[in-house]
Amino acid sequence: MDTADGQPQGAAGKDGATASGSADVDFRPRTEASDPRVEALILAARFYGMELDPAEFRRAPGDTATSAAALSVWAQGAGLWARAVRLGWRQLMRLHDTGPVVLLFNDGSAGLLTGTNPDNRVVLLKDPTAPASEPAVAVDEMRLSQVWTGEAVLLRANRGLAESDAPFTMRWLWSLVGKEQASMRDIGYASLTLSFLTIFPPLLVMTVVDKVLTHHSYSTLALLSTILLIGMVYETLLGHARRMIVLVVGTRLDTRLNLHMFSRLLRLPLDYFERNPAGETTYKLMQINKVREFMTGKLLVTFLDMFTLLVLLPFLFYLNVTLAWLVVAGSALIALVILAYLRPLRAVYANVIAAEVARSAVLVETIFGIKTVKSLAIEPQRKSLWDEKVADAGKWRMAMGRLANWPQTIINPIERFMTIGIILFGAYLAMSDESGYMVGSLFAFMMLSMRVAMPLVGLARLIEDYEEFSTSVTEAGSVLNRPLEVDAASGGLRPKFQGAISLDDLSFTYGGTKIPALDRVSFSIPAGTMLGVVGRSGSGKSTLARLLQGINRDYSGFMKIDGSDLREINLRHLRSSFGVVLQDNFLFRGSIRDNIIAGRPGLTIEDVVRASRLAGAEEFIERMPNGYETYIEEGSPNLSGGQKQRLAIARALIQDPRILILDEATSALDPESEALVTANLTRIASGRTMVIVSHRLSSLTDCDQILILEAGKVVDIAPHRTLLERCSLYRQLWAQQNRHLDSQGPRHAALAPTLVQGD
Repeated sequence: MDTADGQPQGAAGKDGATASGSADVDFRPRTEASDPRVEALILAARFYGMELDPAEFRRAPGDTATSAAALSVWAQGAGLWARAVRLGWRQLMRLHDTGPVVLLFNDGSAGLLTGTNPDNRVVLLKDPTAPASEPAVAVDEMRLSQVWTGEAVLLRANRGLAESDAPFTMRWLWSLVGKEQASMRDIGYASLTLSFLTIFPPLLVMTVVDKVLTHHSYSTLALLSTILLIGMVYETLLGHARRMIVLVVGTRLDTRLNLHMFSRLLRLPLDYFERNPAGETTYKLMQINKVREFMTGKLLVTFLDMFTLLVLLPFLFYLNVTLAWLVVAGSALIALVILAYLRPLRAVYANVIAAEVARSAVLVETIFGIKTVKSLAIEPQRKSLWDEKVADAGKWRMAMGRLANWPQTIINPIERFMTIGIILFGAYLAMSDESGYMVGSLFAFMMLSMRVAMPLVGLARLIEDYEEFSTSVTEAGSVLNRPLEVDAASGGLRPKFQGAISLDDLSFTYGGTKIPALDRVSFSIPAGTMLGVVGRSGSGKSTLARLLQGINRDYSGFMKIDGSDLREINLRHLRSSFGVVLQDNFLFRGSIRDNIIAGRPGLTIEDVVRASRLAGAEEFIERMPNGYETYIEEGSPNLSGGQKQRLAIARALIQDPRILILDEATSALDPESEALVTANLTRIASGRTMVIVSHRLSSLTDCDQILILEAGKVVDIAPHRTLLERCSLYRQLWAQQNRHLDSQGPRHAALAPTLVQGD
């Protein structure tokens, strides 16, 4: 930033003012960020020990420039407390002993306020794009006002858990409700007022019966009608306002629930999804809907009804103590009946949930595997399994219904008594009353009794609903409260990778087994190496690729990239710096262009074309009806296996990764496509480290090094020709795969390499 007089901010002020409360920001080497506002926030976050990734920043829809709100959301997602605010000079002067504040200037740039000096009436600003050695500049109010209108972002370390780190529990859910204190207070005031307004119509009816009809007073009738009309208008307006507030609160709770659910789901380790059926996970997560319905529906309704009880119940006792006690007694009986059946209902409901989970698992598994079902013609077997699960779920639903029918049967006559019985008993009391004023009170009581009885019954039923809500929280929590992947959005190192890989005495064993998948593996390769990894099935080739991606981190020994232990590297940074192509790759619904830039949405069509050309995908994309805008349906039915694989390779290359992992990546390609990709391997490998996992040795002859694995152990690592000379296992594998060729087999084999499915 240049100050108003044209003096670069990096130059020290003439008065040499030092700031009281100056923040000592740790300006480490800057990350690659083209936006000065993004850069400023990154530097401010480092003051609190947080490293923000500029690739994760997203502008709000419609924003042409980086807004304070978007920066705030980004920082909050990384676990910082952040607020987009508008400050004045006096407020800046009060920022003593605080961390850096990001000031957003009118020209789209930004500065870091690192301290203030109230005595000299200046603030210290630092340019985030300036070298770290340059000191902050002292700026007065007049100069600052020429470039800044008050927009800023405040930051501090989050004192509690980040919202995405909080476990999905009852306590967390009630904390969501607690965040709506202001709105709930407004709802409470409105409900209390409406409850008092509810008393007026019965009072007016009582007055009409006892006074107007008795004395034939038309003037009193007109006055009461006017009061009633005014009360109705006010009640209508207040009721509308309350419903709008309830709608806003419900929508906020619903939004926070779904955002939290999806955030934690994305942070579950891949190992969880590999071990748990997708249908079971889906069904349990859908229990969030029941949690939402309870919190935004039944709970809010009961909360509002409580205000009605607080006002109307005392008034019922004022009208008639005997009848009021009958209403309370009936509600208490209903509560006792419900409580008596809670334990058996809970036990049966657990069986219902288990049956529904099993049924959902079969349904989702069949949908995901429908190609296999059709190709093997196993529709009858799947239908038989589905019928079995449906019958089991129906059996437990029926058992649940039978058991739940009994409390309803017992409660029904009690509810009838609270409506009709109280009226009849009240009529008897009115006929026995000699004063003649009991009739008006009876009419008023009849009008109010159901307004009180229904909340009391609803409160009793809330106990039953709460049990279902509690079960739903437990089911959803059984997924969302699983251990998350280590380091979330901001923890760990974020080195700039060159691509050197070294393993030292690394061992890894999958859970539930005793035989190690990798056993004391040690090797190292410099940056820019093309490494082939071969071995028999089960030798540990794909396990090595998984460990490099950080999918599993509970290994012993050391795995380092450029000297940094992989377990200390930020997981998202690690994976975004890698390019990975698997044997079976998933394409999302959307255009070809959107799929290629899925990890880097800010890139241009020129970048897409460049990556597609390198992956050998350009020629078939240009033949598509809409080229790069061709829409890919779910499951990619409009693409061949080879086309999908080449798009996946282009998607991996679009990020220009320093390390590229091909795990049986060309196994789905036809010979022509495979030859095209293989011919491009040398160009693809230029400037980056490549790890190519393959069964076929002929596709790896040009690799700088070839790693031979057997039963999780390293047999040898060397170039192709050296291995042929000294490694008996490699010679054996080569002979098995090339026995149909003549003595010049290696030269011919390299012309059309073919990869087969790996582990």
